Amino acid sequence: MSEDSKNSSVDLSIVEDIPKILAVLPLRDNVIFPYMIFPVLVGREHSIKAANYALESSKYIFLSAQKKANIEEPTTDDIYEEGTIAKIIQILRLPNGLMKILVDGMIQGRITKFTDNKDFFEAEVEVVFPQSEDQRELSAMIRQMSNLFKDYVKINKSIPAEAIGAYENIDEPDRKLFYVAANIVQSIEVKQSILKKFSIKEQIYEIIRILNSEIDILKVEKEIETKVQENITKTQRKFIIQEQIRILQDELGEEEEVSPEFAKLKGSIKKAKMPKEVHDKAIDELNKLKKTPSSSPESTVLRNYLEWLIEVPWHRKTKDNLDLTNVRKILDEDHFGLEKPKERIVEHIAVLNLVKQMRGQILCFVGPPGVGKTSLGKSIARAINRKFVRISLGGVRDEAEIRGHRRTYIGSLPGKILQSMKKAKTINPVMLLDEIDKMSMDFRGDPSSAMLEVLDPEQNHTFNDHYLDVDYDLSKVMFITTANVRYNIPLPLQDRMEIIELPGYLEHEKMQIAKRHIIPKQLKGHGLDKFKIDFNDEAVSAIIQEYTREAGVRNLEREISTVFRKTARDIILEQAKNGNKGKKKVDFNIDVDKVRDYLGVQKYRLQKAEKDSRIGSVTGLAWTSVGGDILHVDSTIMDGSEKLTITGQIGNVMKESAQAALSYLRTNAKEFGLKANFQKGKEIHIHLPEGAIPKDGPSAGITLTMAMYSALSGKPARSDVAMTGEITLRGNVLAIGGLNEKLLAAQRSGIKTVLIPKENEKDLSEIKEEVKTGLKIICIENIKDAIPHLFRTTRRRRTTTTTKTTTRKKR
Repeated sequence: MSEDSKNSSVDLSIVEDIPKILAVLPLRDNVIFPYMIFPVLVGREHSIKAANYALESSKYIFLSAQKKANIEEPTTDDIYEEGTIAKIIQILRLPNGLMKILVDGMIQGRITKFTDNKDFFEAEVEVVFPQSEDQRELSAMIRQMSNLFKDYVKINKSIPAEAIGAYENIDEPDRKLFYVAANIVQSIEVKQSILKKFSIKEQIYEIIRILNSEIDILKVEKEIETKVQENITKTQRKFIIQEQIRILQDELGEEEEVSPEFAKLKGSIKKAKMPKEVHDKAIDELNKLKKTPSSSPESTVLRNYLEWLIEVPWHRKTKDNLDLTNVRKILDEDHFGLEKPKERIVEHIAVLNLVKQMRGQILCFVGPPGVGKTSLGKSIARAINRKFVRISLGGVRDEAEIRGHRRTYIGSLPGKILQSMKKAKTINPVMLLDEIDKMSMDFRGDPSSAMLEVLDPEQNHTFNDHYLDVDYDLSKVMFITTANVRYNIPLPLQDRMEIIELPGYLEHEKMQIAKRHIIPKQLKGHGLDKFKIDFNDEAVSAIIQEYTREAGVRNLEREISTVFRKTARDIILEQAKNGNKGKKKVDFNIDVDKVRDYLGVQKYRLQKAEKDSRIGSVTGLAWTSVGGDILHVDSTIMDGSEKLTITGQIGNVMKESAQAALSYLRTNAKEFGLKANFQKGKEIHIHLPEGAIPKDGPSAGITLTMAMYSALSGKPARSDVAMTGEITLRGNVLAIGGLNEKLLAAQRSGIKTVLIPKENEKDLSEIKEEVKTGLKIICIENIKDAIPHLFRTTRRRRTTTTTKTTTRKKR
């Protein structure tokens, strides 16, 4: 016991007075250590009862911290078992019902068992006596703890310096360690870890560990604070010096730039050769920047604005190559066909040769996907030696995407137009506005309206971007726009552009494109250009007809790429099999069988004309986004209610055409040799096969009429005759579109005779002879003109006009 007394200042007589069962007071925000005199504010009902009970009995109470301070009504599981046995010295009852007690920590204790007291926490408490320690080792540990504590107090500003003096006046080891523990600024969990140790040696070790960790953290915090303070001091000093220099410059009237940054900006403004109004605005903004502190957010905004003004091209332009022969050569190299667009470009270059500057050169290429609209724009830029920039307008909803955001907004930027001009670095690039028909509008504005100024030659020389807020000249830019569907382009925009239709490629054009462009490109891309690969025309034709159905050539290129991948695989396997990898070149022939083997079952089949003539079945011609096709129309008459039924996923326009056809037949029943009341008690059903494919448009009017006439008259219609044309209630046949594609579909499907509206006769001169070969094209003005050519047994009428048309077309 004598050695224990050296390590501890606990009075054993006092320990004997401590009851075994004590009231327990849970502490929410603190840990009380032995030898601490500390005021505790008591407010919870069970805590007040515990304090009153302790005061009335032995005045001893057990103080233990809660595991979680935010728990208002703790249970026995929420209270740490380790704590301090304290004696209540003084009690003060406050007017608001709370109680403040002054407690004196006596000795460590540990809860062994809670009692069943329902009014407050009560437990059997075991007194923890300090264990005997080796005095030499203990002295060394206390010395180290003392040095760390002194360092800790010096670094930590929240602990007064007097704490070191008070600490040095303590002799007992346990008092020293608990004094240090009480003054460490740490969490409840960390402080509680000290009370969980039951020997002085272990407790001092724990305190040394905590102090080392805290000192390291405080040193890092102090370094950070020092660096921050130094930066603030430097910034303040720099600002004060800059202000002094500025005031001196103002006093002396000097204009020389002291800052290299400002001098550089001023030089860049001069080199940019801006128009006078823009130059004056740039100088004004630069003067504002000089007077704005560099730490101010406004400084960054001004600097970014000046950089944009400088980097946007104002005078630099490329020299045009206006050699018509060279232009035509490059356009033909890059694209097969597309005669109209090429001719229009050549005309434009010819005019530039004469006038050097021409407004109104805004072209709009409209056509299905994959026909070469975007690549044609690149070819134009290459042909006339201009920079090429592309802006994708698909999905653009915000007007600010075109005009830019005002500088009042954080992170504002110019619109896509000026961003592209900066990218081009010249004032006369070729600017491709891709997918102009895909723009939409919402609450943020209508970007298509913003495009009106861009694409109007009378306005775009003073284009005003919201960000730059100065006039910018776009008149030297050659604008080219692209779209898939014309009617999706707003009419005011269409009015500002010259629309050039790019129809889908015909089969023979796809063949030439594959041979001239796609196959050489894919051979090189797949490393097959060093082998002799024979890709015959029949194989290419099989891919076009059986594995693709498109207006462009993207899928064709994809399928050819598939063929070449499988070819490369076979070549490598052949080389490995023969053991001559890299030594002997392999010749490879790709024919129709090879294509079908590589690509599998054909994806599409050609619509063929019926071989036999049938009553109620007539062949029409249809235009689709991927080319032309033939359209079978079947009609039947049955008993039933007097109504017209039309099926096959038909659109409203085609339904109206069918109704007009029926009305015309009923009106002219006598002329057609039909009963006057042929519809009485009869139901007419018209069906267009391939019901999963939507069908619409007025050009099937003549076909629907002839199908119903065939069913009503019982006359079989010729299967080798196809027709197209819109009808009126007077029987006139009106003009249609897509004639080129429709004639190609007729030729491909084995049709011999095609009936077209008389109004489309003028369009035949623009259709290539390859398309018209093998077709007898007859122009008709009235529905009645079609009957002699469609029904063999009918006596011909109005033969003079038809014969003349036929003869002319044969030529």
